[in-house]
Amino acid sequence: MPTAPHSALNAVLTHFHSLIVPLWQGPGWNADLALPYEALDADHQPLPPQRYRAMACARQLYLFASLIGEPGAAFAEERAAALFRSLQRHFHDAEHGGWFYSIDPAGKPLDKRKDLYTHAFIIFACAHYWAKVREPLVESVLNAALEVVAQRFATGDGLYEAVLERNWSSLKSGPLQNPLMHLAEGFLATLAVRDDADVQAALLALATAMQQRFIDRQHGVMMEKPLGAVDNWFEPGHQFEWFFLLESSDVLRGTPLHASLTRAFAYAEQKGVDNVTGAVSGMLALDGTVRDGTQRIWAQAEYLRALTLRPNSEAVLQRQLRALQLRFLHEKGWNECLNDQGLVSRRDMPSTTPYHLATCYQGLIQHLG
Repeated sequence: MPTAPHSALNAVLTHFHSLIVPLWQGPGWNADLALPYEALDADHQPLPPQRYRAMACARQLYLFASLIGEPGAAFAEERAAALFRSLQRHFHDAEHGGWFYSIDPAGKPLDKRKDLYTHAFIIFACAHYWAKVREPLVESVLNAALEVVAQRFATGDGLYEAVLERNWSSLKSGPLQNPLMHLAEGFLATLAVRDDADVQAALLALATAMQQRFIDRQHGVMMEKPLGAVDNWFEPGHQFEWFFLLESSDVLRGTPLHASLTRAFAYAEQKGVDNVTGAVSGMLALDGTVRDGTQRIWAQAEYLRALTLRPNSEAVLQRQLRALQLRFLHEKGWNECLNDQGLVSRRDMPSTTPYHLATCYQGLIQHLG
């Protein structure tokens, strides 16, 4: 990522390139399996592995693919290639198609179910990787993931099942917001690298269905479960994440869903962001009361990224960049979670988090650079 003429941005980019990325080249890398460990402790030691997830492999594939061609990142192409091979070698289900959720520490399939969240990230990562290397095999895996989502997960109304059995039989999971958001992200990544009428149609159908099934009419917020579900809630971080995807897309900007999330942004900001510290709360009830005050680094990063596309947000953006830097980043890595008092509540550093930082910083570079 190129640097921008802005001291705070330069500081977080230096922290990212000199500290965070090397964590996953060295102590965070299991060379025997050619996979990232799921998490490192505060002293950069891998937590004893219980599993390795395909989604984590895909997020790291995106991370290193995003660095291909950047100054000082000659390592990126080789690491991305290793992650791509591992995705296929460890997680692809040769019998039933698709990708397993996880393998055990010895590399054997562990959770053999097929979940949309995993497949969405495989689409997202392969689209970005293919954009950099243009290798036919990468596009073939991208196509296979798109095909399995369309044929196996689709429910026929623009939405998709969250989880299926290994053999694609139903678990009656129904649709859930978070996998669907990342599927939209994967579709957008695909459209950024090629014209694809089928993917564009699926994206628009998904946006229409999300508007109908997940959007609260009063506040425009995106609920985590379909409207009418028992014990529903919304997460400010997801409002910001959706807003960025919609606002940054020529295909989605101007849709009813875009209008809803523009309203939801304001409501989530009012109810879920502390305007002194910049802390983003984890979960809110529809009336705005806090159900989980945990402050997560991914939600901070998504709020910051979304602010780059909000008009008249320069002062808030500067505050949030400082908040991310001062409250979450430190000389040994990052704080994954703070409690509602702002104290560190989770000290491990998951391999999945650099994806959020990388996408946030890309948004900042485009805005400030």
